[in-house]
Amino acid sequence: MDTNSQSQPPFHETNDQTPKIGGGLPVIEYWAKHTLSPEGTKLWKTLLHNSACLSCSWGTGGQKGGFTNETGEKLQRCMKSVEAISAEIQPPVPVHFFDSHTITELQQLSSMEADRLGRLSFPVIRRAGSDHYQRISWDEIYAIATAAFQKPPERVASYSSGRGSNEAAFLLQLQLRTLGSNNLADCSDLCHAPSTVALKEMFGTNTSIVSLESLKQADCVVLAGANCSSNHPRLMNELIKLRDKGGKVIVINPVMEIGLVKFGSPAFPIKSLIPGSDIASLYLQPIPGSDVALFVGIQKALIEQGFVNHDFLQAHTEGWEAILEEARSLPWETITTTCGVSKPEIEAAATIIGTSKGVVFGWAMGITQQTNGVDNVYSIANTALICGQIAKMGAGVMPVRGHSNVQGFGSMGVTVKLKEEIKQSLEKLLGRSLNLPKGYHTRDLIEAAEAGKVDSLMCVGGNLYGANPDSTQAKRALGNIDTIIYLATKPNIGHFNGLAKTNTIIIPVLNRFENPHKTTVESGNNFVRLNDEGETHLKDADIISEVEFLTELAHRLLGNYPIEWRKLQDTRYVRQLIAQTIPGYEKIATIDDTKEEFTISGRIVTEPHFKTSSGKAKMFPTPLPNLTLPEIKDFGIDEPANSLVLALMTGRSYSQHNTVVYKIGDQYRGMPHRHCILMNRIDAEKIGLAEHDRVTVQGDADKLDNVELIYGAVREGAALMFYPEVNVIFKARTEKRSGTPAYKRVPVLVYAK
Repeated sequence: MDTNSQSQPPFHETNDQTPKIGGGLPVIEYWAKHTLSPEGTKLWKTLLHNSACLSCSWGTGGQKGGFTNETGEKLQRCMKSVEAISAEIQPPVPVHFFDSHTITELQQLSSMEADRLGRLSFPVIRRAGSDHYQRISWDEIYAIATAAFQKPPERVASYSSGRGSNEAAFLLQLQLRTLGSNNLADCSDLCHAPSTVALKEMFGTNTSIVSLESLKQADCVVLAGANCSSNHPRLMNELIKLRDKGGKVIVINPVMEIGLVKFGSPAFPIKSLIPGSDIASLYLQPIPGSDVALFVGIQKALIEQGFVNHDFLQAHTEGWEAILEEARSLPWETITTTCGVSKPEIEAAATIIGTSKGVVFGWAMGITQQTNGVDNVYSIANTALICGQIAKMGAGVMPVRGHSNVQGFGSMGVTVKLKEEIKQSLEKLLGRSLNLPKGYHTRDLIEAAEAGKVDSLMCVGGNLYGANPDSTQAKRALGNIDTIIYLATKPNIGHFNGLAKTNTIIIPVLNRFENPHKTTVESGNNFVRLNDEGETHLKDADIISEVEFLTELAHRLLGNYPIEWRKLQDTRYVRQLIAQTIPGYEKIATIDDTKEEFTISGRIVTEPHFKTSSGKAKMFPTPLPNLTLPEIKDFGIDEPANSLVLALMTGRSYSQHNTVVYKIGDQYRGMPHRHCILMNRIDAEKIGLAEHDRVTVQGDADKLDNVELIYGAVREGAALMFYPEVNVIFKARTEKRSGTPAYKRVPVLVYAK
């Protein structure tokens, strides 16, 4: 293995620049600065609008009000929500901006600089050979788009993100499948696809089986590979309340995240905001990518401590005997050597889990963005099943998703793995078979484009270029596509680097709180929210809604087959189709009249009956991963002095949403800018380096020079750098069953400049 078996102390030193708690007064200062600024009126208008939060999939807002969650609790907006809104209410990009700035210049912009150019308010095109975007008419847009999507169906594709609506998602997949294409790549392919694969096989569901109401009844939460204090701050309120009632939180993360140790929430101004609330009862820092070993170790300890629920396993699961035998037979030395966590720490975690009445297991991309991400999710769910902590209130498994409607896109069928029930409903609508080719998920799409197999691509939100590993490959692949159409509210680096061979079109679209029609979105806990109509602050803008563009293009391509597409510009009719097509979404048919938001039926599991062929949960063995790192010579360069091979994790900063960066630094980790690497002091001193020295970080695709070294609370043998900037240095190593790249364990060589 690539590191020794000695577990590190549970709380590591941080550098002098990090705060003592996450959240706290800086959040209040941020709110005050923005809500009392000239943008304050527009900001408050949006915050109070009856629409769902734009940020993470934890979800708030909708018909109960902008600050209210599904259980009626108030003060449920976070700083990330304000950051997202503030970016959306920027002034428009100036009319002559693209005339005076070349694409060559724009390619030098950072993600934050691109985002701060302002809102897109008129459509533009970059034609082959041109170094400028220029304004384009809608007639020409539709002419180019219609010709592009009349190409053979296997050569057309889409890519989407989770900021759009359910209605736009449903129309996108219906349009492509009616054309005969199954190439529906989505941002979820790059993050929680392993969760979808594993949960489907084990429980017959693709999503969380825990509702917010159920989470509130837990007395223990195991949070693995997730930094909720930065990425899902509203979840922190639930963890604070759990700790206040005597519950326990086990955090599993190779990086000691300050906000997961202690967090000050403005929702509890007296008891939490300034002093901070304790979050982690136990903090385990495994080797990146070793989660299977850690969870099998917890299973072994549960067995040895007598916490196995044999009655539950025998009555409600399949394959449990092999799972118990695997854990029993694996030597402790192998487990601790592989995961880097000591036996006493693992036993402590098992004791907490085994003595708790209700345990919810949550995880995010630290678990899924590994070459064995599906096995990681298996191992977590196996652990829950072994002690019967599933299929009851206050217990279960809960992937913690990022984008606010990323789960909704999957529910609407934006996936290459369409549910059989949806397929049958669509076949009835179309009057023909939908036995389409396999289809390209996101990584397949890049590979196919590089091979010249894609002619036309429509991107509904997102940043396909920026989100992919090996930025050079992504740029080259997109450059092989004849026509790319981007639907976006703001510029991003993908619009300047992900250029098509012939025509690249950027279409400005309205965001969630500006649409002239009602829309819906789905939270990560399966709750559907209704967004009221709104209006944009952009005056005299030549702008469109996603629904309007998709329906008009479909009409031009397909006429009135299999439906009157233009009629669907009234989203009420889209919701009628969703109700008829998507299992669990029946209530959406009446939501316009009742305004009744709802939890999707059939997904929250509180009784031990699962949607598998046998009605039982299926358990799967989880082989230990091979975590051997390359040797220095394997990087193909002359061996530099003072060098070290590390397992690099890519991550988002405190003020960042997916590829969109709102602030240049990360105050939680003491990283003053984006060109940093967070390392353990011991690793740095091994090769004679000190904090703030400049280093080169070499991957298997490229290198970054002059990177500032920052000491941080990351375990030995590991390091962290910021996504998407670091994507340029490594090639895609993917989880074969899901296609998800291993962003959280990238072998790199670090050496002095």
